[in-house]
Amino acid sequence: MTHPDFNLLYIEYWSQFFYRCDKLMASAYLPLVEPTGDDEVLTAVSRLGAVLLPSSGLESLNPLPPSYIVFDDNTTTPNTTPEEATKWLDNGAERIAVPLVLAKQLIGVLPADRLLLLLDAGSVSAVSERLRNGVSGVLLKLASVDVDFVSSFRRFFPSQFSIFVLPTSITTPTPLTIRQLVKASATLVIPTTQLTLSPTTSTTINVADAFLAPLVSDRPDGLFPTIVSSYLQGGKSLGLVYSSAESIKESIITGRGVYQSRKHGLWRKGETSGATQEIVQIRADCDSDSLEFQVIQSGVGFCHLGTTSCFGGLRGLSLLESTLQSRLESAPEGSYTKRLFTDQELLRSKIMEEADELCNAITQDEIAFEAADLFYFALTRCVANGVSIADVEEALDKKSKKVTRRPGNAKSQWSSTAESSLASISQSGSADAPTKPLPVVPSPPTSSPNDPIQMRKADLSHINAAERAGLLQRPVLRSDEMIAKVKPIIDLVRQNGDNALKELTAKFDKAQLDEVIIRPPFSEEAMRLDPKVKQAINAAYKNIHTFHLAQAEKEPLVVETMPGVVCTRFARPIARVGLYVPGGTAVLPSTALMLGVPAQVAGCKEIVLAVPPRPDGSVVPEVLYAAHLVGASIVLKVGGAQAIAAMAYGTETVPKVDKIFGPGNQWVTAAKMSVQNDTDALVAIDMPAGPSEVLVCRLLMQIAINSTQPLKQ
Repeated sequence: MTHPDFNLLYIEYWSQFFYRCDKLMASAYLPLVEPTGDDEVLTAVSRLGAVLLPSSGLESLNPLPPSYIVFDDNTTTPNTTPEEATKWLDNGAERIAVPLVLAKQLIGVLPADRLLLLLDAGSVSAVSERLRNGVSGVLLKLASVDVDFVSSFRRFFPSQFSIFVLPTSITTPTPLTIRQLVKASATLVIPTTQLTLSPTTSTTINVADAFLAPLVSDRPDGLFPTIVSSYLQGGKSLGLVYSSAESIKESIITGRGVYQSRKHGLWRKGETSGATQEIVQIRADCDSDSLEFQVIQSGVGFCHLGTTSCFGGLRGLSLLESTLQSRLESAPEGSYTKRLFTDQELLRSKIMEEADELCNAITQDEIAFEAADLFYFALTRCVANGVSIADVEEALDKKSKKVTRRPGNAKSQWSSTAESSLASISQSGSADAPTKPLPVVPSPPTSSPNDPIQMRKADLSHINAAERAGLLQRPVLRSDEMIAKVKPIIDLVRQNGDNALKELTAKFDKAQLDEVIIRPPFSEEAMRLDPKVKQAINAAYKNIHTFHLAQAEKEPLVVETMPGVVCTRFARPIARVGLYVPGGTAVLPSTALMLGVPAQVAGCKEIVLAVPPRPDGSVVPEVLYAAHLVGASIVLKVGGAQAIAAMAYGTETVPKVDKIFGPGNQWVTAAKMSVQNDTDALVAIDMPAGPSEVLVCRLLMQIAINSTQPLKQ
């Protein structure tokens, strides 16, 4: 059985497929491979999709299974570090099962769908709502299998959660126990020392018997309809057959396609024709009454007519791959396909040519046409080097399991093209997200940087219906989607602090920072302004300060509501505030003043003012001068969601604040909403502000500049 010092690798396959019926389905049981386990048993159960492995046995596995979960069984002092957890997931782990003490460090850092929570029966009450929301399943350790307890335990967690029951004492599993747990939406962990390829006994259970335990046929003859699909051709259906308990057992044990003919009994595919099948995976459907055999088909094909499938020939990429493989062997000398296989420079040029044409395509038909050409030449490159579509899909699956991502910048030879493309991407930092076409609006007149800012005007009598619709269209944003997009940025700042801020600023703002903050006194050179601009900012500061000073509470409000009952209201300054000043294409000293002056008047001890830097890493002098006037204690040269995260959680140089104020784009707003709802941050926000608030702030500053008297309202 398991030992306290074991690290286990849990391979999970089923979760990739069974999202039907709005709940996550799992294999009937999970084999736990022990040092004394039988290799033949391991080979057999691996065809059923899920296996647990002690990490000490990894050296003997070559190659590693396609997906697995790392399981750290040390509940008090975990052997796993957050860095190791991330590395395991990057290396192909489907999920990682960790005890409470480690889960508290990983939740919010790693995606919830990649985490399992390891629990003892007595630790259920210690699971907070944050923990439940931060994991996708539970690995429950019980002294013995108690179905009633598991059913009660299930109520603590959402229906889509995976629950795996790991007995800690030697308990021989039975088909009945497996069925009962499956009914309770749980999965039993069975050590391989209790699994056998021989008939089930009082101490061991047959591998196939355990798999068959929850299956129920709805046919009078007790057979299971079975879809046979091609592993190498993207799951294409080859045909419909029937399976019996006997044929399933033989398939699991031998790894060959064996089915049940309704007329002739056991049907060992290819026994006479030579068109044999190698079993890759066997799985049940969501109702446990039919099966799918994923196979590698040999010979002429699956159908008795000599075709690949009983449902017709190949199509699309599978057909192209088959054709190219045939041409690789038989293409005549001098043919174009032969030239592509033998002339690597020609093939390379065609791939680059088609990629460029795809990038320049505009309509849907053009894009589909150019993509087809690119697929053709790319697949030719693959086939010429023995790479199949299944290999490419496997590489995609591996990439999808990584939780750490490269910056995604283009290589130097493509950087000029990449710069123009990235300029249109929002501050999500991802060029992979699909973008919707922008509304059609009239183009603003050309102007020079020195021209005054003017409102864009449109004459409805001179524009068409599409342009008018574009003008009237308001962006519809889903806050939950935006919060999900900024969460990786927030998590990176929480993990890596100042280094993350520098990396993200280089990525989004194209500025290389030596230091992320500036402390007063600020240099006169950095605040050098045109005298008229400086005079205007001083006038605005004076007016705004006068107004807020008048608002400040001079003494507590004391009211005796009834004899002997005195109620008091008094104001206290927030100790540490974070002020976000938008930047980018706009220079907004107005926002710095409208946020900073109230904080200064209130007497906040620490004022952190965050603003995106210019490309050279400096802060625009107008904003820096405003920060000087309001007494900012730190200027954070960072913008976007990363600035909000730095102020919410703190870094090596950025102090954590108590409340964040200020408007911003949708990424800033989503980040503010995210940190406000995180109890670990313990930070408040003013409101989910946006562009409208920026406009109001600038209008108020204009009023403040133009007014010669203290503002009255």
